[in-house]
Amino acid sequence: MASESRTRRKRHSAELKAQILAECAAPGASGARVAMSHGINANVVHRWRQLAREGGSTVVKVPMATATTAAGDRFVPVAVVDPPVAAKVSDIRIDLRREPTALTIRRPVCAAADCAGWLRELLR
Repeated sequence: MASESRTRRKRHSAELKAQILAECAAPGASGARVAMSHGINANVVHRWRQLAREGGSTVVKVPMATATTAAGDRFVPVAVVDPPVAAKVSDIRIDLRREPTALTIRRPVCAAADCAGWLRELLR
């Protein structure tokens, strides 16, 4: 009787696999979210993606030209702005204040590990 209660594995078509892989390949897509939207376990989709990366024959690879996005097959112009340049940090500065004493410690960034060890011992 135990053999009768077993559930059969679902077989998904190559077209569905290709569609799901294309959706997963979209920028910012979440494999788990795509899997949930199709009612498939995320581990199954993860395995399909892994097989596709490894060149497995089980999964149909989707050429980039056939992958579509929500906006269609159009390119959308995007303005890219350079991020602001961060101030160059040349040293580590630690200000300790315990009334009535104030102490400022400066160490070069290249000695950060030594500084962390020294500070850990100081704060014990």
